[in-house]
Amino acid sequence: MRCSKRKAWIALWKSGLGLAVAAAVLAFGAPARADADFSRWLQLLRDDAQKRGVSRDTFDETLTGVQLDLSLPDLALPGQRPKEQAEFTRLPAAYLPDTQLSRLAQAGRRHLTTYKIPLAAIEAKYGVPGNVVIAVWGRETDYGAEVQRHNVIRSLLTQAYLGRRKELFRNELLIALTLIQDGTIKATAMGSFTGAMGHTQFEPSDFEKFAADGDGDGKIDLENSIPDALASAAKQLRDYGWKRGKQWGFEVRIPRELVCTEASPDLKRSLADWLDLGLMPAFGAGISRDMLDDQAWLLLPAGTYGPGFLALENFQALRQYNASDLYVLFVANLADRIAGGPGFERPWAKLQQLSSRDVEEIQTLLSKKNFYLDPIDGRPGSLTRRAIGLYQSAAGIPIDCWPSKTVLDHLHSSNVENKSRP
Repeated sequence: MRCSKRKAWIALWKSGLGLAVAAAVLAFGAPARADADFSRWLQLLRDDAQKRGVSRDTFDETLTGVQLDLSLPDLALPGQRPKEQAEFTRLPAAYLPDTQLSRLAQAGRRHLTTYKIPLAAIEAKYGVPGNVVIAVWGRETDYGAEVQRHNVIRSLLTQAYLGRRKELFRNELLIALTLIQDGTIKATAMGSFTGAMGHTQFEPSDFEKFAADGDGDGKIDLENSIPDALASAAKQLRDYGWKRGKQWGFEVRIPRELVCTEASPDLKRSLADWLDLGLMPAFGAGISRDMLDDQAWLLLPAGTYGPGFLALENFQALRQYNASDLYVLFVANLADRIAGGPGFERPWAKLQQLSSRDVEEIQTLLSKKNFYLDPIDGRPGSLTRRAIGLYQSAAGIPIDCWPSKTVLDHLHSSNVENKSRP
């Protein structure tokens, strides 16, 4: 029944009515409310796909009957606020729970032994240690145990037409069509809401740039071959700038006199200079002399209410994999634990979680007072936290570099301006 219905759809598409009718189903789930804009958009997509070598048959068979998924995060729907990813909405304590990290570390050590031989070859070729690659796998799909709930084509189509980053996902969709054309992936492939696939969650563009044959069988299969997935993740990190033999960073003890406004990716110092300011590695760990000239920046994900970290160059390589400091800390700390290292020395405090709307308001008010010069996105990232600390310092109130109701209320009633910027 399903096969005959699909054939009927394809016949309708090729009859000349297909684009308009399919557009209606794609946009609304029923042909009674055709979306002319979507029909035009889809025709342009088909034209661009053909320029990339995607046949008419592949395009039609892949997209006919696919419906948009309005439940996905990060969509720009009229009258609705986009649902954010967990990396940008959850408090550090919730995103980095010790129980989950401990469980994944225990399993990760087993996988480190199981895949010892391919991991050794991967490190020799790409310079990325096995515990780091295993940690990426653990964070992305719980070592393959996490069920992939989203059809990749449906997710990419939805994000390309309705998402906040339309052009990015339109390109990913076009690449996915080329991968289907050449047999690299199937139109039925399942993945994340962004179209990421396989054990280490590769977007279609990642397949093009980083997919690697880790098991030596002459093929690349990121869904069924774990060595392929691990080798691909290592190649990606290497190409993103991972430095062989270097750390990602480490937790530090911060002296009371060091103000949290020193925590920003654009305030880099050598490790030697940070040590001179009184920072010391957590757990009394040592620093080898050949690291003292390495550049680092201070990361305080919870402002003054949690652990602090010095982030080195390899931190930025991990951040290219996923542009979230909390994501990188999860992978980095998990990698350390897999290698036998500890958890966090300083605990995460319980904090109030402001809504993204409130964070947007804080950013807007800080921007008007010339403390915050970056995009208004409702995400309490390092630049937002530093701007809050600078405002608190100028206002003569306690400095904690954390977005709170207290900060928001003070901004509403304050006439404080940042005189240090034009």
